Amino acid sequence: MSTSAASITSCPHCQVKNRLPHISKGHPRCAKCKKDLPWVVDATDANFAQVVDTPVLVLVDLWAPWCGPCRMVAPVLASLAQVYAGRIKVVKINVDDNPGIAQAYDARSIPTLVFLRNGEVADRVVGAQPQPALAARIDTLLST
Repeated sequence: MSTSAASITSCPHCQVKNRLPHISKGHPRCAKCKKDLPWVVDATDANFAQVVDTPVLVLVDLWAPWCGPCRMVAPVLASLAQVYAGRIKVVKINVDDNPGIAQAYDARSIPTLVFLRNGEVADRVVGAQPQPALAARIDTLLST
């Protein structure tokens, strides 16, 4: 994935399709209505450092496609990205394809969620958690 990698997402407010950058110093906004977009991107061992280099709170999801709890938490993270649009970035790392990042964050069990602020670990959750529990952690991290 190059530094110009982007995916396409529909704005939850006006449904216009927008490019969603994987690497950016700011945060994405809709080209039409200018509202913040939910920011959920995939990263690899090769581009991880660039993808998480952002001033917003980063929630790293260390997951695998065969993991049932990982599949259960995925829609929760997508929903949280929408609720906290403009304030968090969800970065998904498939640990089977990217063992370097999994090892760097000591992901012995998945899903492992690592919250990064300015590149430093601010919090960590192991295992699938319900949305209210994760939202409470995000609220705490955003208020400090």
